[in-house]
Amino acid sequence: MTTREVEHAITVSAPAEAVYRLIAEVRNWPRIFPPTIHVDHVEQDGNTERIRIWATANGEAKNWTSRRVLDPAKLRIEFRQEVSTPPVAAMGGTWIIEPVSPAESRVRLLHDYRAVDDDPEGLAWIDEAVDRNSRSELAALKKNVELAHAAEDLTFSFEDTVHIAGSAKDVYDFINEADRWSERLPHVATVRLEEDTPGLQSLEMDTRAKDGSTHTTKSYRVTFPHRKIAYKQVTLPALMTLHTGYWTFADTADGVAASSQHTVTVNTANITKILGDDATVEDAKNFVRDALSTNSRATLGHAKDYAEARA
Repeated sequence: MTTREVEHAITVSAPAEAVYRLIAEVRNWPRIFPPTIHVDHVEQDGNTERIRIWATANGEAKNWTSRRVLDPAKLRIEFRQEVSTPPVAAMGGTWIIEPVSPAESRVRLLHDYRAVDDDPEGLAWIDEAVDRNSRSELAALKKNVELAHAAEDLTFSFEDTVHIAGSAKDVYDFINEADRWSERLPHVATVRLEEDTPGLQSLEMDTRAKDGSTHTTKSYRVTFPHRKIAYKQVTLPALMTLHTGYWTFADTADGVAASSQHTVTVNTANITKILGDDATVEDAKNFVRDALSTNSRATLGHAKDYAEARA
């Protein structure tokens, strides 16, 4: 059987260790790979792991599973598809990050693959697809890793938790049934929820701010009944360049701890336009945190009322 081995590379204006960390720690993927909605660990054993990836393709959410072997000492990550789609018989490869200078690195992306039945036409199709996708992925990686590295000080996370004397299922159902939020949540004006594939949702809604104005946001959500809902916002308010998060529902001795976690990157270009000429990055962080936290706690408060009424 013919196994093809190819390599693509690009230079990134960020230290090698930082680039490796951003690729190795899958929680960063929604920041550095724009199509990625969420990545979950299925299995972990030392530096070997199995991950499930949810991402958009042509406006639709898809998911697949891959195995990886991490080598932080050598700044290498090996990966292998668990199930390949014809004409691909097998596909794997390696990320290799090499320092060029303290502030610059070379990212090499290696692939090895085989075609079903060693078909020459199939192999040619894979050659073209791997070449096109690798060039596109590395260009996006360069842009977004450089942005993510530069925005480390602009990125922050926080979490709100409400304790509820009810069941995790009822609280989960309230958050999952976002198509009913305009009836159940005063700060939601209108909502449009699509779930063509079970567990993969597209959520668009108009939310009322404290001053009475409304703004439209769109998110993709991945659901894990009845314990977690992860999301990535793709239509963002003006003060953010990134907003990801998740709702979690953990059983406790007297009910459930329901939490809302957010990770945000501040959009510095709009700070003075929205908050005034004297506003700082810290002012923007506080403003965003207050706005998101207010809505999250309001939602959790209504979920609490709903779940406790059913207990």
